[in-house]
Amino acid sequence: MSGVANFFTGLPAELRDPVFFAIPFFLLLLTLEWTAARKLEKFDAAAAAENSPKDRPSSGAYLTRDSMASISMGLISIATTAFWKTLALLGYAAIYAYLAPWHLPATKWYTWVVAIVGVDLLYYVYHRVAHRMRLIWATHQAHHSSQYFNFATALRQKWNNSGEILMWLPLPFLGVPPWLIFFSWSLNLIYQFWVHTERIDKMPRWFEFIFNTPSHHRVHHGMDQQYLDKNYGGIFIIFDRMFGSFQKELFRPHYGLTKQVDTFNIWKLQTHEYAAIARDWRSATRFRDRLGYVFGPPGWTPRKVEQKATAAPLITSR
Repeated sequence: MSGVANFFTGLPAELRDPVFFAIPFFLLLLTLEWTAARKLEKFDAAAAAENSPKDRPSSGAYLTRDSMASISMGLISIATTAFWKTLALLGYAAIYAYLAPWHLPATKWYTWVVAIVGVDLLYYVYHRVAHRMRLIWATHQAHHSSQYFNFATALRQKWNNSGEILMWLPLPFLGVPPWLIFFSWSLNLIYQFWVHTERIDKMPRWFEFIFNTPSHHRVHHGMDQQYLDKNYGGIFIIFDRMFGSFQKELFRPHYGLTKQVDTFNIWKLQTHEYAAIARDWRSATRFRDRLGYVFGPPGWTPRKVEQKATAAPLITSR
């Protein structure tokens, strides 16, 4: 670990990822939440037994295998994100140097506002597209695959950041320094860690109105019909309110995917949707149906299949 730390501190200051320095705080909060879950387990067990006949996880509960899968995916994502950031650096630096009509100075406060708010707005757009286009959903669904909602779930990150890299291309065009884009990206990710908990109920009303909170993000992870495809915000919830994707928390969500993936194999958790897309592609007889399976929303089926189905049309995204 010290070797990794030495390598990291040897990088130029602009390329050091704040997420690396946040890891000890992540672990501390994980430990505190886990301890609280154990202390309050008897109360949660009674509530879970009353609300779910199917062994629904109790509020804030931890399952060791589930948490280890999440932590393992998070550790690997540190390496994969570094790879994607290296690729992005080449493109962002070229755009910033040769195509940007101006260069915003990193010493000015407004440049930081443009970077932080710009990253969060573009994250909102990317996140919303990820829930509505199956090919991108395949990269994101791993984060939603846990039936538990706790700080360990926050670490269940995807390994393919190519979509985000493309989504943030407008920022170097606007003259935002590439290193500041990366810093804002990491700040966004660090902020989202604390909203993955059931141990925090509601924040003050003004805070709930502006910022993403545990209450808002519990809705986002809910697989209940009323909660599907809501609350995409990273740091701010304002964009959800502006663009009609906000949903207030009305009841405790059921977490996970609408079609649960019952495995703790981290490779399968990351890749099973890609395999499903490939199977659907091969099974389709029309090219337009193949395109629908790839670029349509999760759960999309050809019209002829929908007409023959006896069940109600699928309207969920996952």
